[in-house]
Amino acid sequence: MHASPQLPGWQHVFTGKVRDIYIPQSATEIGEATQILMVASDRVSAFDYMLEPPIPHKGEVLNTLTVWWFRHLDEPNHLLSTDVPDAVSGRAVIVRNLQMYPIECVVRGYLAGSAWAEYQEHGAVCGIPLPAGLSFGDALPEPIYTPAWKAPHGQHDENITYERTVDLVGEEVARTLRDTSINIYREGARIAEARGLIVADTKFEFGDDLGHVILGDEVLTPDSSRYWDRAQWEAGDRAQSWDKQIVRNWLAEHWDRTGEPPVLPEEIVAETSRRYRELATRIQSEAPHS
Repeated sequence: MHASPQLPGWQHVFTGKVRDIYIPQSATEIGEATQILMVASDRVSAFDYMLEPPIPHKGEVLNTLTVWWFRHLDEPNHLLSTDVPDAVSGRAVIVRNLQMYPIECVVRGYLAGSAWAEYQEHGAVCGIPLPAGLSFGDALPEPIYTPAWKAPHGQHDENITYERTVDLVGEEVARTLRDTSINIYREGARIAEARGLIVADTKFEFGDDLGHVILGDEVLTPDSSRYWDRAQWEAGDRAQSWDKQIVRNWLAEHWDRTGEPPVLPEEIVAETSRRYRELATRIQSEAPHS
């Protein structure tokens, strides 16, 4: 486990898979803190396992893109400030401390990943029937909402039905999470499309702020989303992506998911870092990508 830096005015309270959470020194626990400092690290995970070594520049890319998307999406979010301690400048934000919902709000516009495997077996994804005859990477008729339950730390997340989200958070919040997620996906996909990119699928997380559902965590990053190059996709190449799929693919070929995962080879680490940085450059470009 990598040590979290000590930061003036802040105390470290939690280390997640990728992020470190700090609260003000004046707060005695996270529950009473009105704001938190969220630091994105270079750590990488796949299949719910932490991997070594870290991916250079990854934390900076995740943080930079999330801030960019927060400022370009028409949706209330938890961002308060990017004025953070120098030691974590560029990879940290100060945000409102939301009461997060235990649901990963996954939206899929294309058939890939675990959805492809489920479709092949059942002709449906998370209980949502899909047309017969679809191939890997095909665009879906409409984006679909396929939520997951955020398992306690150390356990694996679990795909659930929409009806199960109603049981977890109530009908009104469940409906808001679903509809808002699909709307943000559509808006994000449109912005990415202008830059020659496809958002195949993504996940959002939300929290409660005085009775309001607020967008939090990371947004449309290569950690939370599957990005494809539109020109390559139209040419039939659906294997290349600007996210950590390269890491998943290597692990699937070299590890049977028993015991500790193997150390990632240098070339996989370097190529993953390159793709993250290239994606960040393309998304933040104001002129449409040609």
